[in-house]
This record gives sequence, structure tokens and C-alpha cells, in this order.
Amino acid sequence: MQAALIFKHLHKHSILSGILFLLTALYCTDLLAQREFRVLQSLEYDATEALPDDYQVPGEFVVGRLMYPSGAQDYGWERGGTSWAVDYPRGDRTYARLLERLTTMDVRSVEQPVNLDDGDDIYNWPFLIVGMPRNWSLTDGQAAKLRDYLLRGGFLLADSFFGSREWSGFMRSLNRVFPDRQIVDLPDDHQVFSIIYDLNGRTQVANMRQLSSRGVPYRGDGAVPQWRAILDDAGRVMVAISFNNDMGDAWQHQDNPRYPQSAAKMGIEFGVNYAIYSITH
Repeated sequence: MQAALIFKHLHKHSILSGILFLLTALYCTDLLAQREFRVLQSLEYDATEALPDDYQVPGEFVVGRLMYPSGAQDYGWERGGTSWAVDYPRGDRTYARLLERLTTMDVRSVEQPVNLDDGDDIYNWPFLIVGMPRNWSLTDGQAAKLRDYLLRGGFLLADSFFGSREWSGFMRSLNRVFPDRQIVDLPDDHQVFSIIYDLNGRTQVANMRQLSSRGVPYRGDGAVPQWRAILDDAGRVMVAISFNNDMGDAWQHQDNPRYPQSAAKMGIEFGVNYAIYSITH
């Protein structure tokens, strides 16, 4: 909380400048028409949530949720109910509320589902989360567009996947997005771990279902949390990889007495750090 209070004293102009700079880098053309907000089907029965009263009020920062097909037979993924919709929408809306409360950003209260096949719409949403990317199966066109978006200044946070088997699924599409860029482990002194909250004592962000069913916070052999990234030529994190962690569950279940408060705190603090890093780099 002390870090959040310190951040509250930062001049709002610096945040707005960061957002404007990023948007300029993303567009490089006239402002693109944004897709409308819409609510699609969640993957999880307990992740649904009523719309807040202010859902039509715009914000300077929007939590984007990357949609994706999970395979050649994944018909209807555009309507939701598949892997991309994990923790959606409750996790995203809780995250938005937390960012609004803990920072000086003007955050829209609802998320934005972003489909790579919707023309140039992705360039309107500088911050994206991809959940359960063990299952994403991007087409050549989708992979190329995501690569262009990231190289232009976009930010992608990969979350909610565990273990060697899920890592292999994640890499199948990621290698097509960036076949020539290495994944790096973020060093302890990286700004992601300190830009607002000091996260050098970081621990695993738990998966709720595994805690409930097996009594462990991870799936498969994903017992050791890792924080990795793909960087651009200037060293900026383009793809933040929160492997063997589930920040979406931390946001979604932050008030659930069965979810560990230490994991909720870790997920919230990482969420703030990632958001602030994305708009200032």
C-alpha cells in the first residue's frame, strides 16, 4: 500500500504522456475506428459478472483480452466459451477496479475482447492479456498481425498456464509470432519487479481449481514460478510471460476466503507493475 500511496503523488501528466506516446507509436496513421464493447461467453461458470453502472464511460486505460482459436475444429471461438475466455470477464473487471483504485490512471470499468481478425482493431488496444495460451492456435495472418502490433509498441501479458506440457503448447504459436527472438528470464533488477511495488520477494500466484482439487497451487509439473519475456530491439518488454502463475485467478478470487491472501496480493501487485510498465515504456 505504501507503494500505491507514493504512486498517487506522481504527476498525472506523466502517465497521460506515456499513454499518448504509446498510442502514437501504435497507430502511425489516422485514428482507427474502435470495435464496440460487447460481452461474450465466459469459459467458467463462476467468472460471469453483471455489468457495472458505468460500463459505457470511456477510460484512458483499457484492459484488453486477446481472443484466439484453439485449433482447426474450434468453431465459434469468436463467441467466447473457449480457452481465451478463462477468468473473463470477472477477472478483467476486478483488475480494472484495482488499477483505478491503486493508481492515478483513468481506467475503463470493463474489458475489451480483441479479435485479431477484426481488421486493424487490435491497434486501438495497447494492453492485452492472453489467458491459458497453452491452447492458442494462431493462423499465419493472426501471428503476423500480433507481431506487427507488438513491434509497434503494443504489450501482451501471457498468464494462466503451467508446466512443461502447457509451455510446449504456448511455444507452438509464439514461435510463429517471433521465430527469430529469444525468450529471456527477467533479472531481479528489472523494472517490472520494482516500478511501483517491490517484488523481489515474489512467490507463485496460485490456480484456484488446483488448490481446491489437489491442494497445490499449480497444474502438471509447474511448481516453480517463472517470469520471462520477449524484448524488442531497445530492450522493452513486448511479451511478458507469467509462467506457472495465475494472476487472473488472483484478481477473480481476491475476496474469496478459500483463495490465499498472499497469492491475491502477489497477483494484484504484479498486475499494477505490468500495467504501469506497459504505459511508460
